Amino acid sequence: MRHIPSSDTVHAGVLSFEEALIPSAADFDRRRWIYVPDHYSEYRYILGTRGTHPLVCIGINPSTAIPDRLDNTLKSAERIALHNGYDSFVMFNVYAQRATDPDDMEKELNPVLHRENMKAFDWLLSQFPAPPDLWAAWGSIIEKRPYLPGCVLDMAAVGSRHGSRWFTAGPRSKAGHPHHPLYLKKDSPLDPFTDLTDYLHSLEKGTRR
Repeated sequence: MRHIPSSDTVHAGVLSFEEALIPSAADFDRRRWIYVPDHYSEYRYILGTRGTHPLVCIGINPSTAIPDRLDNTLKSAERIALHNGYDSFVMFNVYAQRATDPDDMEKELNPVLHRENMKAFDWLLSQFPAPPDLWAAWGSIIEKRPYLPGCVLDMAAVGSRHGSRWFTAGPRSKAGHPHHPLYLKKDSPLDPFTDLTDYLHSLEKGTRR
């Protein structure tokens, strides 16, 4: 299945994160899954399995995955999380708009959607006994829109407040981009992403040229 946005998210309408947390009548096992909003829409804040020691995988934007119907990227992310000793995984995205092809993402940042996505990220990191580890896994897709590096910088600030650590898996590209999960082996180890801020600032400078 492919998701092509029906409109930009300004016109599609966006629930606040607080509103999106309110359960609907969606039919899935809430004891196993965390899914916000809990129904299919033009955007998704959070999708993952429940546990006390998750690995939070950070991609660029969601596609069609829902509980019990993960796409290949999320299946790979879950395998790598479990292999590295985590009891669960969560997929979070730099930008919350659903689009199977990142070229279909909206050209301009919707500040409301980004604000609510950062609320979701802040909430997520507060839900566990210890700050969850963050796996940068966006590949070169971060170059698709000029607003994306700034979104990750906001995420880095939230993560820093919570004391979360950043990691990559697999070799980074010549441009410094962390590897996308899709083609990684399940036994791929995690490596500290110590130059995250410098990397993001260099990307921001590149988008302004």
